[in-house]
Amino acid sequence: MVRYGKEHKSETRRRIIETAGRRFKQDGIDGSGVSTLMKDAGLTNGAFYAHFESKNDLVATAIADQLTAQAEQVVAQAAPGRAGLEQIVRGYLSPQHRDSLGDGCPNAALLDEIGRCTETTRQAYTDGVLVLIEGIAARMAPDAPASARVEALGLLGMMAGTLQLSRALTDSRLSDELLDQGIDNALALLDAGQRV
Repeated sequence: MVRYGKEHKSETRRRIIETAGRRFKQDGIDGSGVSTLMKDAGLTNGAFYAHFESKNDLVATAIADQLTAQAEQVVAQAAPGRAGLEQIVRGYLSPQHRDSLGDGCPNAALLDEIGRCTETTRQAYTDGVLVLIEGIAARMAPDAPASARVEALGLLGMMAGTLQLSRALTDSRLSDELLDQGIDNALALLDAGQRV
């Protein structure tokens, strides 16, 4: 019998979390069974419980991981100030983001399901969103990010709602127009906040 070290177990857990995050965003939490998630990770169902207590445990972990990745790979990589905010808005409300559910934002893909999840999952989501909005607020008000926290949350909500609606439309031209209008609305919100 082959024994694996702690590093292997850690790498396997990471692979499960990453593949589950993509699958949840693509097919939804309820539409993603443990067997499918484990198959995506290249593992058997039996290996699941060596890494997670339950599917709810994996859901909370994957959502937290997805939001952390978004904060690190999108928000933290954006240029400082207004230019960075515009970069975030334009990337978020782009047709490419709309069309890539599995690689996109967990907010737009999973909000309706997260609201019905366990308290643990909702807390993991809340903690992840707080990291995101802190990064956005730091770009809105570099000298006093706490003062822009609610505005940053409003911006995130506006963008997530616009992206959700654009994904639901069957008319691609209307969907593109909605994304463009969403960009205009988000930038107007940012400009209004800077005038205050």
